[in-house]
Amino acid sequence: MSQLLDQVQAAATEGKLLPESAKNIAALLGGHATGLYHDSLQELVAGGHWEELNDRFFRTLAFGTGGLRGRTIGKIVTRAERGEPQKLDRPEFPCVGTNAMNSYNISRATQGLVRYLKQWVAEHGPAGTKPKLVVAHDTRHFSRDFAELTARVATENGCDVGLFAAPRSTPELSFAVRLTHAQAGIVITASHNPPHDNGYKVYFDQGAQIVEPQASGIIAEVNAVTSETYEPLHGAERGEIATLGEEIDSAYLERLKTLVLDPGMLAGAGGALKIVFTPIHGTGAVLTLPALDALKLNYVTVPAQIVQDGRFPTVKSPNPENAEALSLGMALADQDGADLVIATDPDCDRMGVAVRGGDGKLALLSGNQIGSLMAWYRLKTLFDQGVLHDGNKKNAVLIKTFVTTDLQRSIADHYGVRCVETLTGFKYIGQKLGQYEAAIPAAAHAGYRQMPESETRDLRLKDSSFYVFGGEESYGYSGADFVRDKDGNGASIMFAEVAAYAKSQGKTLPALLDEVYARFGFYLEKLGTLTLEGADGAAKIQKLLASYDARPPAEINGRPVKATKNFAREDIHDVEGGEIPKEKMLMFELADGGKVAVRGSGTEPKIKYYLFAHRQPEGGKPFTEVELAEIKPAVAKSLDETWTWLQSDAQGRM
Repeated sequence: MSQLLDQVQAAATEGKLLPESAKNIAALLGGHATGLYHDSLQELVAGGHWEELNDRFFRTLAFGTGGLRGRTIGKIVTRAERGEPQKLDRPEFPCVGTNAMNSYNISRATQGLVRYLKQWVAEHGPAGTKPKLVVAHDTRHFSRDFAELTARVATENGCDVGLFAAPRSTPELSFAVRLTHAQAGIVITASHNPPHDNGYKVYFDQGAQIVEPQASGIIAEVNAVTSETYEPLHGAERGEIATLGEEIDSAYLERLKTLVLDPGMLAGAGGALKIVFTPIHGTGAVLTLPALDALKLNYVTVPAQIVQDGRFPTVKSPNPENAEALSLGMALADQDGADLVIATDPDCDRMGVAVRGGDGKLALLSGNQIGSLMAWYRLKTLFDQGVLHDGNKKNAVLIKTFVTTDLQRSIADHYGVRCVETLTGFKYIGQKLGQYEAAIPAAAHAGYRQMPESETRDLRLKDSSFYVFGGEESYGYSGADFVRDKDGNGASIMFAEVAAYAKSQGKTLPALLDEVYARFGFYLEKLGTLTLEGADGAAKIQKLLASYDARPPAEINGRPVKATKNFAREDIHDVEGGEIPKEKMLMFELADGGKVAVRGSGTEPKIKYYLFAHRQPEGGKPFTEVELAEIKPAVAKSLDETWTWLQSDAQGRM
C-alpha cells in the first residue's frame, strides 16, 4: 500500500490530483490495505485516470438537507468493481470513492442519523423507547443493497426499522412514516437522474424531507462520522427489522382514491377517456395501476416500460419532462387513439403528460401547465360543490415555489384564496403542511392521521388552513396532506380527472388550457440549464453563482433590470409572515414585467435559469382565440432570445 500512496502523493505534487483528492484517498486506504478499495484505486492510478480519481475523491459526498446523491457507477468501472456477473449487467460493487454513493457513505449517513434520532427521542419521546425508521427504495442499481445496508446499520446502532419488502415510491414512504408514527424515513433513490446515480433522501416524523432545525442537527452528526465501521450493539439495545408491504399499500390506496373530487363525472366521462400509462421502469406501476383500476379508468400500459429495470434501457433519461422518455407511450397512444399519456419517474414523485390536441397530434405540457390546470380545476370544483365559499375561502391555500408560474397566483387571486410561495423543494411545502396541522386545536387534533379526509378538511377550514393544491415547475404536485412530498401516484389520478372533465365538456386539454389563459392571462416559462460535472464543474457553478451575487446584470437582453431579489442576503417573508430560509438564488425583475431566476441545483451538477413572461388581457376582457394565437409565438420567441443571451453572458462570467 505504501507504494500506491507514494504514487498518489507524487500525482498531487505534479498537479495531476487535487490536494483534497490525495488526502481523501489516503484516508480511505488507511483502513483498507487490501480488497475492493485498494484494488480499484491501484487500477485507476496505474491507468493514469486522474480526472476519474478527482471526480471520485475531490470531496466527501456532502450530506445536505436533501440527504445524499451521487454516482454509484463510475465513468470508468474497475475490474474489482465489475466483479462477478450480475443481473441487468450491473457491476457487483458500487463506485469506490468518498464522493460516491456506496457503502462507505451509506453507513456514515445512517450512523449519524441514528445518533440524532436517539437524542431526539430521548428529549421528545417516551423514556426508554427506541427510535423508529422506515426504509424504502426504488428500482435503481444497488437500491435494494443500500436499503438493506441502511436497515442493518440502523438496527445495529439501536434503531427499529420498517423495511419495505420490494420497490416502493417516494410518496408511499412519506405516507408510511406518518401512518406508522415513525421518527424518520429514508428512501434510496436518485429520482429521475441517469442510471449511474443513486441517492439517500431523509424524512422526519411529519413525513416531509428534513428542514431546520432537524436538518442542521442531522448534518452535524453525519459529518462527525469519519468511518463506515462501528461497534454493533447487542441484545436488547439492538433494534429490530419489520417487513412492510401490503398493509401500507392498502391504506395508501384508500387515501389516493379520495383525491377524486367528482366521482360521478369521472365515472361517466372517465370511461370514454383513453389513457396510456408508463412508469418508465420505476415504482409507479406498484400503486398507480391499482388506483386507476379502482377508479375504473380506461388505460393501457407500455409493455417495454412496465418492467422494473435500473438500466432504464428504453430511454436516454427516465425523466417524464422529456419528450424522448414519453416517445414509446406516445407511439402507443397514436396506435390506440388514446387522449392522454401519463408518465412517472423511477421513484414516482414526478409526473409528466402528453395530450392530444384539436389537430389530432400529441404534445407535451410543461410542469407549469400541468400544475395550473390541476390548480384551476380543483379550485373551480370545490367552489362549485360549495365546499369552498365566501365564508371560508380565507382559510384555503394554494402553495407554489418562487420559480413556478405566476399563473397559479392569478388563479388563486381570482378565487380569493391565499397563494403561498416557498423556495424550491417540496420539503418547504411539507413544512407548511406541518404548520397547518399543528394549528388545529389539540383536542380536535387527536387521531388526525387516521381521520377520513373529509373530517380533516373540515378541521382545517374551521381552525387552520385547508391545502387545496401545491406544486413546483419541475413536475411535482400534491393535492392533500396525507403525503408530505410530491406524489406521482396522486398526480396521475388528479390529472386524469381534469382530462375526464375536458372530455365531458367536449374539449381537448390544450383547448381547456387556452380557456384558462384567455381568462387569467397568458403565462409562459422556460427552463435553461448548464450542466457542469465533476470537480471542475462544481467549481464553475460556484464561480457563476458568486458572479451574479457580486455583479448582478443591469440589463438582460436589452431589457433593464428594475429590481434584484437576493435570497441569500435579504430577509424575505411569505404572505403568511413566514421567514424564507437563506438560499443562493437571485431573481431579476425586468422592466417589461418578465423575470429571470438563477440558482444551483441541489441534486444535480447544474445551474438553472428560470425565465418568465406574461401578457394580460386589456380591460378585463378575456383574450380572443385570434389574440392568443398571435401572442403565443411572440412570447416564446422572446424567451428563446433571452436564454441565448444568458448563455453568452454565463460564458463570459466563467
